[in-house]
Amino acid sequence: MSANRHTLRTGRALTATALLAGACSGAAGTAAGQAERSGCVHVISEDTGKKGDACLPLAPAQDRVDLTEPRFTHSTRITNPLHPTTDVDQVVMGGQVDGKPFRTEVSLLPGTKKITYDGRSVETLVSQYVAFSDGRIQEVALDWYAQADDTSVWYFGEDVFNYKDGVVADTEGTWQAGRDHAPPAMIMPAQPEKGDVYRPENLPEKVFEEVTVRTVDQSVDGPYGEVEGAMTVRELHMDGSTEEKVFAPGYGEFSTGTEGGDLEAVALAVPTDAKPGPLPDRLTALERAAVSVHESPGDATVREVRAAWDAYRASDAVAELLERQIERDLVALEKAGDGAPATGPALRVAQNVTDLQLRYEPVPVVDHDRLALWARQLTIDAQIANGGAVAGDVTALGLVWERARHEALNTVPVDTDLRKLRAAADREDLAEIESLAPGLAEHIAGLKGLQLHAWRKSAGTRPGGRARRAAVRLLPGRRRRRPIRQVEASP
Repeated sequence: MSANRHTLRTGRALTATALLAGACSGAAGTAAGQAERSGCVHVISEDTGKKGDACLPLAPAQDRVDLTEPRFTHSTRITNPLHPTTDVDQVVMGGQVDGKPFRTEVSLLPGTKKITYDGRSVETLVSQYVAFSDGRIQEVALDWYAQADDTSVWYFGEDVFNYKDGVVADTEGTWQAGRDHAPPAMIMPAQPEKGDVYRPENLPEKVFEEVTVRTVDQSVDGPYGEVEGAMTVRELHMDGSTEEKVFAPGYGEFSTGTEGGDLEAVALAVPTDAKPGPLPDRLTALERAAVSVHESPGDATVREVRAAWDAYRASDAVAELLERQIERDLVALEKAGDGAPATGPALRVAQNVTDLQLRYEPVPVVDHDRLALWARQLTIDAQIANGGAVAGDVTALGLVWERARHEALNTVPVDTDLRKLRAAADREDLAEIESLAPGLAEHIAGLKGLQLHAWRKSAGTRPGGRARRAAVRLLPGRRRRRPIRQVEASP
């Protein structure tokens, strides 16, 4: 698991599949098997990755609730209220990490993945996790979940891509049940009680976390009202550090960290926070203003988006975290002036406004606007020769398209554009990127009209508004082999 997710993402449950005793059903020669026999899971340095002599302060085995072998009869119907994977289409989280704005999109993808371990095959749901630091892509993961017959939810691994300057720096944290003797893991008990212990990751020296339930049946302030039935847990990490997280019905992971330091908390989730009715006129006006300032930040467009934001928030409820983020980014934009310094805050303002739309529009409709956003950003970054940012923009486009393409009436033009852009980004051909970008923007715009009508109709096919069909995955970029010319843009 990467450093950010080590700090910020939910405890990943990795418990034994043969599970009859302790850490995992590891073979005799594996780290898991050795830890099981010795009762010691060694501390691993977060900085060096080296194993120390000290053992982690693990909970007594009798407190563990993940030591019975799960049965998976209807594995892809995940209805556990504290991990409602089936019933939540997308969760947007916000906050700050290392002093920078931090934002994530967690989305249920169409299709499933079959994972085999110990001679058993289990169908899992696929969740896409995308993290942005300062508006730019930082981490991507595909996570695999299944629900056992007792309604506990199990974690079957993740494909991880950690990004630096827009390209994959490493895949640290990747694992899959059935590989290297890794077992699947309980990520949420069926009926958690205070004192329950489970291991979200349980492959010592590679991935490991132990979770202890601290409180249950809490009330927490949600994005749009009080939420009952939440719980707080403490996570023990492989480096010996701990942190507290909150989980809430209708959201899953709800918050981690503190407002004074690193923080990731739910901004809103759909359909949990969806509101019936059309997009409000003042939100439509704010969307147009956000597009204008993103395309051309300057005194006039900044004043326009400020006025539109003030008018909208005076007319409609806005989740507290989203309101703080938009205000923060607008202030940064007002201070930046025009040109390169405005690029970062203008991008973040545009991202925030798509999140506001999510309360009224189905995810595929909002993702259409996110496609258009990243197509604009691609043109901006290509024009200023920011190679790393261009590579990240192409990745972001591919990730959003992975979510949206299964609803599209004609996928060929965008598929073709993205393959060409990916190839150009991998060979660092910024001139080719700049020539291809307008065509992509045109094809994305062409998805409107009947396309949006079809997407809105599909909102009735299942809770949250998404028909489930197979999607073609677009790879999130290649490891960079030589330096890319990059122009730094101020936040």
